Amino acid sequence: MNKCPIDARRALLVAALLAPAGLALAHGGAKHETTAAEAIEKVQQPWGIAGDAKAVDREVEIRMTDAMRFEPDRIRVRQGETIRFRPQNRGQVMHEMVIGTQETLDEHAALMARFPDMEHDEPWMAHVAPDGRGEIVWTFNRPGSFRFACLIPGHYQAGMVGTIVVEAR
Repeated sequence: MNKCPIDARRALLVAALLAPAGLALAHGGAKHETTAAEAIEKVQQPWGIAGDAKAVDREVEIRMTDAMRFEPDRIRVRQGETIRFRPQNRGQVMHEMVIGTQETLDEHAALMARFPDMEHDEPWMAHVAPDGRGEIVWTFNRPGSFRFACLIPGHYQAGMVGTIVVEAR
């Protein structure tokens, strides 16, 4: 039996419940902005935990293009470092940056293929409209090699992926 993170199971359950009713949440042009008043749920993931914006160690600019690429597509961080990712969409279509393991990204990409209009808003994701900017504040408290990707159907399959290497202390 494949292990499925709690958040992936939650997404699958929500999608399964909404699909029969014909309800789909817009992924397209909807804004996904979080206000300071909204609490970010800090749940440990295999690739880290939501970071505190007041404790950012450094910022990393990420460019997303309609060539289905991230620039840069390889990032090195130190274990314990809190990074503010600033993904910028330089294309004409919606893009997103989602951090995870290869397995969780594969599972989520498959779910997005089945429910392309699904909306999700987790602290390890940023949805960015054309000419827009997003933000992810993430603490990498576990060493390893992790991934980031655009999981909008077709983008991931076209190679819109990158790698984050977290070096142990």
